[in-house]
Formats: sequence, C-alpha cells, structure tokens
Amino acid sequence: MIQTGYIPPPELSRVRTRALAIGVVLSALLIVGAFIDRAQFFHAYLVAFIFWAGITVGSLALLMLQHLTGGAWGLVIRRSLEAATRTLPLVLILFVPIIIGLNQIYPWTNRAEMDQVPALREKAAHYLNPGFFMIRAAVYFALWSLMALLLNWLSVQQDRTADPGLRKRIQLVSGPGLGILILSVTFASIDWVMSLQPAWSSTIFGLIFVASWSLSALAFGIVVMSWLSKREPMNAVVQTSHFHDWGNLLLALVMLWTYFAFSQYLIIWSGNLPEETVWYVARKHDGWGVIALAIVILQFAFPFLTLLSRAAKKSPQKLALLAVLILVMRIVDVIWLVEPTFNREHFHLSWMDGVAPIAMGGLWLATFAWQLQKRSLLPISDPQLEQALEAHARH
Repeated sequence: MIQTGYIPPPELSRVRTRALAIGVVLSALLIVGAFIDRAQFFHAYLVAFIFWAGITVGSLALLMLQHLTGGAWGLVIRRSLEAATRTLPLVLILFVPIIIGLNQIYPWTNRAEMDQVPALREKAAHYLNPGFFMIRAAVYFALWSLMALLLNWLSVQQDRTADPGLRKRIQLVSGPGLGILILSVTFASIDWVMSLQPAWSSTIFGLIFVASWSLSALAFGIVVMSWLSKREPMNAVVQTSHFHDWGNLLLALVMLWTYFAFSQYLIIWSGNLPEETVWYVARKHDGWGVIALAIVILQFAFPFLTLLSRAAKKSPQKLALLAVLILVMRIVDVIWLVEPTFNREHFHLSWMDGVAPIAMGGLWLATFAWQLQKRSLLPISDPQLEQALEAHARH
C-alpha cells in the first residue's frame, strides 16, 4: 500500500502512455530502417542501448552510494533511483538484438581477420569470442539484477515494518555491491564498446564509463525531481536546498568524468604509440572533431562554469535545463565513441542514430513511469527521513 500523502501524481499515467506511444511508433520506424541498412541499424541500436543501460546501472550506483553516505539529497530522490533500477528486465530484453547482431557490430566475430594478427588471435581464442561474450554479459546482468532486487526488497520491508535494523542490512549490501558494480561496469564497457576496435586498449576506459553512467543517472534523476517538485505531493517536500545538493554532486561527477577522459587522452598523447593514437585520430577529423569540441564545451566547460553558481544550483528550472543538456550530450558522446569505428574514412551519421535513442527511450521511460507509480514517492519508514526533511526545511 502507498501512504496517502505520498501517492505519485496522476500525470505519470499520461507520461507513461505518451512515452509508450512514441517508443512503439519510432521502434516500428527503426525496424523499417533495419531492412534498408541492417548494419547501420545495429550500430545505432548499440548507441541507444549503451545510453539507456547507463542510466539504469548508474542509478543503481547512486542508490548504493546514498545508502552508504546518508543525507537528505538521497532520501528524496531514492524512489526515482529505485524505479530506474527496476527497468533492468527491460534492459536485459533490449540486449537480445545486440546478441543477434554480433556479426554486424563486432569485428572480432570474424575469426579469419583476427587470425591474421597473433595478438588478436590470442584475444579471440581466450576472450573475444561470442560464447564467452554472452557468458560475461549474463554475469553482468545477474549481478546487477541481484543487487537491484535486494535493495528494492529491503526498501519495501523497511516501509512495511519500520525496522531500524534494515538500514544496516542495506548498507551491508551496498558496500561490497558498489565495488562489484564498478568492476562489472568496467568489464561491460570493455566488452560492449572498447572491443569494437579489438587491437586498441585503454586502462582508464572502464572508469570513464563508471563516471559517465553515474552522471547520466543523476542528470535524469534531477529532471524527474524537477518535474515532481511542481506537483503534489512532492511540491511540499522538495526544497531548493535539495537541488543545491544534487547540483554539487552533478558538478563532482562532471569533474570526475572529465578527469578520467582527459587522463586517457593525455596518456595516449604523451605515449604517441601508433596502435593507441589511431583511436583518437579517427575521432578528431572532419565532423567528428567538431563533435569532440562540442562535447568538451557542452559536457564539461559550460556545466562546470554554470554549477559554480550557487543560484543556478538552487533553481530547479535552471538545474533541470542543464541536466537535459548533459543527457543530450551524453547521447552525442556515445555516438562519438561508437560510430567512428564503423566510418573511419569519412564522417557519417544516419537518421537512425537519432531515432534509435528516442525509440528505446520511449519504451524505457514508459517502464520507468510504471515502476515509479508502484510505491510511495518517499521512503516513509526510513529512520532518517523526518530529521532530514526538517533540516532541509530550515534552509
């Protein structure tokens, strides 16, 4: 049962319906595109999958971080994060086309080409092969699903029983869980994105994804909370001080992503080894160079300077607009990471690169809204809730 005072607003049903309609219509259009250009369909599909899976898994990371650190910022946004983690079954279903299109996406599926280079032959024999790829993916999804299931189940039990001991049990899951998640995201990013160029490698690549997926999740959560803060019952709960806290965390994640991304570039640039620099060379010329500059400006410089302002962080409207910009640039960033692999000789983008993230997003948002409707918008029996809300109300 949902406590009467914290029932999700009825507008969520309209959001769910519209998102589902958009997702179904554009998915049908995308299927038509698959018959026109099968390879391009799978390339665009991979971009969309990486982005939306990132919000789901990033929400799981933020949820565990909040349980470990406490704070009112996480108590208020917790239900949104939990709803996002419960989209994992959909994300698992959406992974199936990746398996179907392995030969269209990953060059290491062509054993003849891999055998031409001794180092790649070893990779194909022991790591980069379809069977082991699918086993690893199953392990990732199993770990993420288990952690999401435990955290959501314990949260429900806390609401029902108000047992203060459950908070300790949630922290016991979150502590090692966060470490496991970082490792699993690192390996997933290597499998799903870095292996697009099997001869290239980076030791920082996984950390870039840990930071960027967390950034995507927080930006999405801020947009949701801005929308909820204008409607009952959350308009009486969410304070400007909450947005200030989320803005501070958003700034930290922007800086963390930038640090990892720049560190990777600096290490490869200073080493100046042909087998490493080839990855950046493909992403610096023609339109890809323009997109790279846009990512630097709109995913780092502008958000960084904006989030230095206390007024901007305390404004739900301004912070939500900035979060939307970051989400758009996160899609652009994933396109920049993925597409040049398939178009190394010249700049090329397809209409499917734009349609795929929106189509998948419609299905994902409909599932998210459905899950958000299932529970109270606040963890009503959390022992820290009342004190945290009173403290923020005084600010």
